[in-house]
Amino acid sequence: MRAFSVLLIASVLSSLFPAQILAQNWSRFRGDNGTGVSDLKDIPSTWKDGDYAWKIELPHVGHSSPIIWEKTLFVTSATEGGGERFVHCLDADSGQERWQASIKLHESKKHQKNSWASSTPCTDGTRVYVLFADDGRLLVVAWNFAGEETWRRELGAYNSEHGLGASPILHEGLLIIPNDQVGPSSLIALQAETGELVWQTERLPGKTSYSTPLIVSNGDSGYQIICLSESNGVTGMDLLTGKVNWQTPKLPHRTVASPVASNGFVFMLCGEGGSGKYFAAVQTDPAVSAASRIVFERKTTLPYVPCPVVHNGMLFLWGDKGILVCLELPTGKEIWSQRIDGGFSGSPICIGDRLFCLTEDGEVVVVRAGDHFEALGRTSLGDGSHSTLAAANGHLYLRTFWHLMAIKARSDINE
Repeated sequence: MRAFSVLLIASVLSSLFPAQILAQNWSRFRGDNGTGVSDLKDIPSTWKDGDYAWKIELPHVGHSSPIIWEKTLFVTSATEGGGERFVHCLDADSGQERWQASIKLHESKKHQKNSWASSTPCTDGTRVYVLFADDGRLLVVAWNFAGEETWRRELGAYNSEHGLGASPILHEGLLIIPNDQVGPSSLIALQAETGELVWQTERLPGKTSYSTPLIVSNGDSGYQIICLSESNGVTGMDLLTGKVNWQTPKLPHRTVASPVASNGFVFMLCGEGGSGKYFAAVQTDPAVSAASRIVFERKTTLPYVPCPVVHNGMLFLWGDKGILVCLELPTGKEIWSQRIDGGFSGSPICIGDRLFCLTEDGEVVVVRAGDHFEALGRTSLGDGSHSTLAAANGHLYLRTFWHLMAIKARSDINE
């Protein structure tokens, strides 16, 4: 077992930042409502080994993203085979470990590009919620920030040919668990404080979904959950009751990439065999007719695993094989496309007007999120990665197979 050793590297990037930037949280997969967008300023487009604020070695592999609440960071990992899964709590400024906890599960199979710790935790600033699964059960566990387990709940058997990938989300005191799988499927809402069941809506089983839901307006009042699966299509469900507001027909392929929402639309992808096959822009207003629900579609040059990003009236689709496409919104007209060297299993995030994405070989690629292609930087992390970056607390956080590191924003950046 690799030791959980911390290499504290003296930062040459010391400066003061506005309180609102330091306080920014990244509390779930891809940050606020899964947008993958951050207003953090002054992150460089390239850097050297000596520029890290800190860098640690993780004891086990995982593909989950780090999440950050103020000065606290959580990340998960797992032993080979998945017999033991870990949640690690770190100081977000220094990388120092505060505590770690583990859960014993049965060893299980997975896809070669998956891990036994791929589901990203979520937090409300009081507790961290972690979702794990083996071939026998789906399990959600909550710990407080002191490392004390506050509750756990088994959610039944989990049957998936590729392992677990979807992540839990939180909204208004409810913990939402996506559970679209080969076996009995559902969307589940638990009381975040206690783990008690609030509602559970049964869904059609089918190809396991690895897509994480998001929250949008319910129309006149309240909120709805948008979730995807091959067998259930794109679905809008009332947050408080789990009632289905609307639903598209069954999708033609498996859902892996998580959707993003903007201006009354949700943008979704599905695919197979390592590439995206179908994209749709879907209206989320429950009052829209079924005939008008899907506004535009696309069937070529699409991601399968990486999630979309919306920025400044444009939609960016970063493909698994490195083709980046920029579409105009709300028309879906292609503005430009560009091939980028590398394979991609993590998703891009947008910081300011730049897209950051990790290659499977562990290089951070940075390009302009604009109406023309502009390459800005490429930095090797020295270790492969299937993870998505996180931006919060004045830092960019990067997770590889065996390491976690932080780049601090610096006031002398002008990009």
